[in-house]
Amino acid sequence: MLKPQVHHHHSKSTHSLLTRQHKAAATTGDGGADGRTTATLARFISLKSHPSPIKCNTAGFHAPRPSRQIHAIAADKSSPTTTTETTKVKAVITVQVTMGGLLSSIGLTKGLDDITDLLGKSILLELVAADVDPETGLAKNTIQHYAHRSGQHAMRDEVYEAEFEVPDEFGEIGAILIENEHHKEMYIESIELQGFPNGTITINPNSWVHSKFDNPEKRIFFTNKSYLPSQTPSGLKDLREKDLASLRGEDVPDGPRKKHDRVYDYDVYNDLGDPDKNPELARPVLGTKDFPYPRRCKTGRDRTKSDPLSESRSGGVYVPRDEAFSELKNVTFSAKTVYSLMHAVLPSIRTCMIDKELGFPHFTSIDMLFDKGLHLPELGAKGFVGKTLPRLLKFVEQSQLNVLLFETPEILNRDKFCWLKDEEFCRQTLAGLNPCGIQLVKEWPMKSKLDPEVYGPAESAITKAVVEQVIGTLMPLEQALQQKKLFVIDYHDLLLPYVNKVREIKEMRTTLYGSRLLMFLTTSGTLRPIAIELVRPPGNGKPQWKQAFTPAWDSTGRWLWKLAKVHFLAHDTGVHQLVSHWVRTHCCTEPYIIASNRQLSAMHPIYRLLHPHFRYTLEINALARESLINCGGIIESCFSPGKYSIEISSIAYGQLWRFDQEALPADLISRGMAEEDPNSPHGLKLAIEDYPYANDGLVLWDAIKGWVTDYVNHYYPDANLVSSDNELQSWWTEIRTLGHQDKKDEPWWPSLETPQDLIKILTTMIWVASGHHAAVNFGQYDYGGYVPGRSTIARVKMPCEDPTEESWERFREKPEAELMATFPSQLQASQVMSVLDVLSNHSPDEEYIGQKMEPSFESDPRIKECYEVFAGRLKELEEIIDGRNADVSLKNRNGVGVPPYQLLKPLSKPGVTGMGVPNSISI
Repeated sequence: MLKPQVHHHHSKSTHSLLTRQHKAAATTGDGGADGRTTATLARFISLKSHPSPIKCNTAGFHAPRPSRQIHAIAADKSSPTTTTETTKVKAVITVQVTMGGLLSSIGLTKGLDDITDLLGKSILLELVAADVDPETGLAKNTIQHYAHRSGQHAMRDEVYEAEFEVPDEFGEIGAILIENEHHKEMYIESIELQGFPNGTITINPNSWVHSKFDNPEKRIFFTNKSYLPSQTPSGLKDLREKDLASLRGEDVPDGPRKKHDRVYDYDVYNDLGDPDKNPELARPVLGTKDFPYPRRCKTGRDRTKSDPLSESRSGGVYVPRDEAFSELKNVTFSAKTVYSLMHAVLPSIRTCMIDKELGFPHFTSIDMLFDKGLHLPELGAKGFVGKTLPRLLKFVEQSQLNVLLFETPEILNRDKFCWLKDEEFCRQTLAGLNPCGIQLVKEWPMKSKLDPEVYGPAESAITKAVVEQVIGTLMPLEQALQQKKLFVIDYHDLLLPYVNKVREIKEMRTTLYGSRLLMFLTTSGTLRPIAIELVRPPGNGKPQWKQAFTPAWDSTGRWLWKLAKVHFLAHDTGVHQLVSHWVRTHCCTEPYIIASNRQLSAMHPIYRLLHPHFRYTLEINALARESLINCGGIIESCFSPGKYSIEISSIAYGQLWRFDQEALPADLISRGMAEEDPNSPHGLKLAIEDYPYANDGLVLWDAIKGWVTDYVNHYYPDANLVSSDNELQSWWTEIRTLGHQDKKDEPWWPSLETPQDLIKILTTMIWVASGHHAAVNFGQYDYGGYVPGRSTIARVKMPCEDPTEESWERFREKPEAELMATFPSQLQASQVMSVLDVLSNHSPDEEYIGQKMEPSFESDPRIKECYEVFAGRLKELEEIIDGRNADVSLKNRNGVGVPPYQLLKPLSKPGVTGMGVPNSISI
């Protein structure tokens, strides 16, 4: 009697593969009752032959030697007997043990899943051939088998195994289909197919696989080989399209997205307000003609009752399942600390503050935040929260309380009085938290572009006389302009339209001005402040008020100068957080991620190039919408513009953001901070030679560009491959017309016709997600953790703006009280410092640029070689930065009390370090 052979049928519908029964051809019978009985018996024997789950050490798994067998097959009595050679293949699946999996050990579903494991039906695997049958032109039948749990590996992983007999004519494996038979989702890290003559085939899903009880559709995982659409193996073309259709949510009904969903779609920012809770919490929709904005990931939540245009804030914020943090990593990952901070610590801080508007009475009270801390009411989840936020929370045994105790910022450790110094004030515009705002003065006099009928005279209060009062002994104004010595940070036109609106806010104590800072470049390469201009537009029966404040030598002038710096820094801090940080990195990158998943197959080489640079960004952005930029969130309650903060970020996006100028060289050129020069390093001559952000950034930019160039040229050796790549073209079209659709008609969008076009686009995206974000994020606590050094809000107006005799007399008698009243309240400062500490933190599982090679890179020898060159260049950058920081001639990064500039140093240890460039925007 011949051995039964199981046939598995493959169709274009992976759903049908789930439900189709296994068929067995018996040596006797014609498919009648006896044949069905024999087939059923064969399946039962096969199932019972799987070993029961046992505990064993699987750390030493090795690929078995190829085992080849010859099987005899007879389709029916009349057909001749045929033989085929097969190879025994073992599939080893590594599944990460998640917190959800551990918690589910109680309850009915756990018992059911244990029975499933016992029967050897934990995961259904289906091998898919890369090529179609050459005789029929149809997809080859797949080979499927159940995997059973075989043991545990390294405490955090479980191992499942399945064995296949793969016929030689099956050919190359192109993909695996997976059905999760458990009632809970599983996080599958890797799949190894051991036993092939040419070695082990490894697939790296690193993905959540839903339970078949939540969704009957099988998951598709391709091998690590990358293919352009036109080069897709014939047997994978349908699966490639099906997987993308699933990610686009085709045939998925509208409605709230479920946790296990993987649907990527676009929506406007209509979920920041909460009008059902309070009409004062209504916020305008961002992503309209009046308020242009990038698009976010659609959640499908219901609309509010009060406003049909706004989305309800009920429930959590959906992100596609693979964008969320794996649960085990959540314990240590920075986003979990953000959640703990927002939902446990900040409410506790608010509870312990009796007077929400109480300011600091003196500087000693600010210092106490670092020395003694703030006692908090007992936290409900004290143990977990304390472990999640070890830098912030200290546990006091005697009082059973948590103490919010802040680490002293690095800059304050070096120089306690640095915040008073003009040279440090200017140095930070080049090497501080927001080095993206400074620009060369190209026109004089400086004028506003706003309507003078509405906002008053356009000419700046910083006149020639004001400038020459400060630098007249060095050179006249005309010479300073000619020699490119004047630089400005100009927030006048961005903020002025909101001054009167902000001053009418009743929920918080705040004020605002339109502002400018003018600086002079000295012969030593450092900047010297000339003037700060503060402007109030006409309104409420009052005319325009504006004044230029300069460094002074008399007591009154010096105090006014100190206060003007506090106001300007509050504006700069707000623009940094809202524009340089949130809009230009987090917000504008989200559409790239959505489009990449909707239009680029997981096997597309460009998807695989970008994927590590998109890690966790949607999740951290969702957390921001939930607790940071939402109505009444930290930004609105602690920054000068208050409830208009995110609205102002929309205005900045509409007026200032251009994709083509997000590239570092183009950004520097557009601000007049560099000009093209083929004889200079990186092809650019900097307007200020000692500009640490630009100096280090350009080395990193060139390294990224070199890596992207090698990668793109490998996959697109011919220019027409770019223009004919339908997935790539759909991706770029969707980014422009859907992701950034409020700017879809702008003429500056780059074309995508050649490999050179693609290199520029990809380098820009990777730079923004890595270098730009690192430069404006990981120095937040070191530079902003001390209230006087970088206030987020100015709560009272300048004492010289429409003063009364009484108010001026108070200022004369006790100017320090005026300064303290301008600073944030104790509540605002404590909240902001807590948030900045967390946002500046590197998680233990951070993935730094150039540190980890993706499996798809490693599988291609040429790409692996190129990546190793890239990683080597980043190690050189580390040495370059160390050398520059040791150079005493570079006074913007070396000097007494001056912290070294390390924000673009690629690697870092965990924690708040002021260095390290992660691959992605993950915090």
